[in-house]
Amino acid sequence: MENKYSVKLLPRAYHDLDGIYEYISETLIEPDIATKLIESIEGTILSLESMPQRVALRITGAYANKGYRQLFVGNFTVVYRVAEAKKRVLVITIRYSKSQF
Repeated sequence: MENKYSVKLLPRAYHDLDGIYEYISETLIEPDIATKLIESIEGTILSLESMPQRVALRITGAYANKGYRQLFVGNFTVVYRVAEAKKRVLVITIRYSKSQF
């Protein structure tokens, strides 16, 4: 039997997803690409239900050396923390990987 974790996006992560979609859809005028990217990011985030510790701890930039993990999806970095006692993954933020954070 597999131990599943619940995955929760914090308000900042929802705001980040909205911003990513809005920028690609409205500024770059690529709504189809924006939709596919958001679906890809969300699907990858949901994959954290299983083995969320499989990715590296964050050791540079914001959230470094504080127990946060980072997951890369295309050009984006998903930063999250695993609450092991509650079997919960808390997604903190989703940022463009090339930005300095």
